[in-house]
Formats: sequence, structure tokens, C-alpha cells
Amino acid sequence: MTDRFDAVVIGAGIIGTSIAFSMSKAGWRVLVVDPLAGSGQGATSSSVAMVRTQYSTLEGSALAWEGFHCWQDWSGFLDLESDEPVAPFHLAGVLTFKTANNGFLEHQLEFSRQLGIPFEFWSVARLQSLFPSWDLSSFGPPVISDDADFGARSNAELRSVFFPKGGYCPDPQLAAHNLQRAAEQHGARFRFGEAVTGIDKKDGHVSAVTLSGGEQISCRVAVNAAGPHGQNINALADPDGKQRIRTRVVRHEVAHLRCADAATSDGSRIMLYDTDIGGYIRADTGDSILAGSLGARGEVELAADPNDFDRNLSPQSIEPLYRLAQRIPALGIPNTLSGVADLWDVSDDWIPIYDCTDVAGFYMAIGTSGNQFKTAPVVGELMTALISACEQGTDHDQDPISFRLQRTGHEINLGFFSRNREPNPASSLSVLG
Repeated sequence: MTDRFDAVVIGAGIIGTSIAFSMSKAGWRVLVVDPLAGSGQGATSSSVAMVRTQYSTLEGSALAWEGFHCWQDWSGFLDLESDEPVAPFHLAGVLTFKTANNGFLEHQLEFSRQLGIPFEFWSVARLQSLFPSWDLSSFGPPVISDDADFGARSNAELRSVFFPKGGYCPDPQLAAHNLQRAAEQHGARFRFGEAVTGIDKKDGHVSAVTLSGGEQISCRVAVNAAGPHGQNINALADPDGKQRIRTRVVRHEVAHLRCADAATSDGSRIMLYDTDIGGYIRADTGDSILAGSLGARGEVELAADPNDFDRNLSPQSIEPLYRLAQRIPALGIPNTLSGVADLWDVSDDWIPIYDCTDVAGFYMAIGTSGNQFKTAPVVGELMTALISACEQGTDHDQDPISFRLQRTGHEINLGFFSRNREPNPASSLSVLG
């Protein structure tokens, strides 16, 4: 063994780099290992990186609200001593609708009241003023284009809610790199171009990890933040491991196209989570937007092998645009669609797993894709608190740790994110979390 560390974080995406930053600030000697050439070059690089606070659970909303406070002062959060570029964050409100498939936002609005998250009810006249070319009919529930109900208008009134505290990071890979630099500033080290191929134990506790080059790194803690490769890493530590909540790998697709009519008439930045048509959009450069699906009847989940998957857009990628064209008739459907296809690592109930395991010293921060970019800065702090408590003797499975969100003052029970929880019936079971 050539090196000894307190902890090895496996994966240098936005979650892994955040964990490294927080742990190193807390005095841990941390090594981050990733098979790619740099931080944030995996699934993080394809994130739409939208920051919102509307989740189907109180804990998810609280974590996202705390995360927003980190993103809106990203430079202050990082506290970098160098003057290297920092990922920009654009403040943008979130427009969404009360629909049957989101319970008319009853729970989300109640969580917002409890947490102090501001929101406003907007009239149809307000929407027409901001988006004069939009069709504000109700088309839901969302269906794919060959469904007999596609395009049918209902008699329901489109009732909107606006959450002013949101935004997006247009360069998620740079954000992960920023976290790397911030972690290095506190002594963390990074090894790129190598994978973890073994996790060794001594007396039932993690003792070392083995890298693809054959080197063995001594450590007492290993943290699985490997995203789509998370279940493979779990198998290295505990081949027979039992956990009630599992994760799976799916392809997700985001289209990139021009749509001047997506912009507001007053120039304000607004992101759309349109649960009536089952799609979301945010601005990109110029008149371009990024558009993806929130799910629709008839839509098929696309399973993928993280070691061998197709990065080309599938025929299904155009479906969210057909639905978006109902809302924005001037959209126009391009003959050739551009965008990105990448991987999501999602849990059975689309709520992440932030937890210890049956192997002492082995921890998981997985099942995070699609809806946890916004919480990533806080996840590092959360995992540091959990790991520190467990390594000091707390039995988190029997006596779950309570974690205080320092910026907003709320507390959450980390047992909520347990690997052994029952699938949460409150979850949207979608990317909305």
C-alpha cells in the first residue's frame, strides 16, 4: 500500500465532489477516484441542472430549499482562494400547474408554507401577458402522440403557481470542477483515469480499496457516489448485500432547439414544469431551450448498461416536443433533432439513498440522478454528518441521525433516505422526486 487516507470517495460527479469538499473541510483526509479524465465528466455533464424546491415529500423540499441557498451564492459557498472561473448560476422562477397527476400541488404548497418557501398564484391574465402566444388550455393528463386522447382539450381551468426562488447552472461540469478545487484547497486528492475494482475489509470493516492499475489504497471509509455504476460498486463491498430499495440505470434524453416564444414578454427568466403536458423547459443560449419529459401515458422507460449504451437520441425523444407544441403552437418540430442522451441512476421510488450499509465503513450516496443536482451542495454536508456519527459509534439503522440544515434552520431525519425504507407512497415516482 502506497497511500493511506481516511476516506475514499468513489465517483467525481457533482455528488462525489461535494462529499469530498465537505469531508475535507471537516478534517478528513480524502481521496476521490474516478475512471474518467476529470470531475463532472460523466452523467453530471448532461444534467439540465435546474434548481427548484417542489418535491412530493417534506424532506425533499427541505433539502432542495437548503440547496438553493448554496447555489444562489455559489462563490461564497466554495470560498475558493484562487480566481479561477466559477460556474454561473442564473436565478429563474419556476412556473408549474395544479393538475390531478400532482395532487393539485396540495402537498407541495403545504411543505412550502412550513419551510418558508415563497410562492404566488398567477391568473390566466398574468400568464397571457407574459406568454402571449401560448395556448393556455388544459390538455392533461399527458399522453404520447399516438394516443387517441393526444391533443384533446379538457374543460379544466389551467391553474398556475409560480415559485420565484429557483434557477439553473448552465455549466454543471464546471460546478463539479469547482467543488474539486474547493476540496483540494482543504487537502483532498483526486485520481482520474482509474476505477475502483475492489473494496477490502478487515474484521468486517472497510480497510482498503484496490484500483484498476493494481494499487491498493488504505482507508477506513469508502463512499459510493458512482452514479450509474453504483450497484456495481455495492457488489464489490458486499456481494450478498441486502437492501429494500435498489437502484437501476435508465437513459434520459433532453432536446435542444430554438423557440423564441418560450421567453417571457418582460425578459424575466422562468423555467417551466408543465405537469399538464408532462414536460419541462429552461432557457439555453440565445433563443434556444432545453426540453425534456416529466412522463406521459405510453412513454417507455429506457433501461441501459452503464458500460455500453447508445448516446444517440431515440425516436421517443421527440415526444416531449409534440406535447410542448400544444402549449407553444409556434414551436415547430425540427426535422433533425439535436440534444443529449445520457444515464440516470434512479431508485425504486425516485428518492435517493443516503445511508450506511451492512459493511462497517461503507456508505452510499446513490439513486440521485434527475432530481438531486440542486441538493448536491447539501448532500456533501449531510453525508459528512452521517459518516462522522456512524464512525463514532452511532447505529444509524436503529437510531437515525437528525441533520440540521444550517442555512434554513430546518431538521430532517436521515432515516428518510435509508436503503431499507419501504418505497415511499408519497413519491411522484418520476424525475420530479
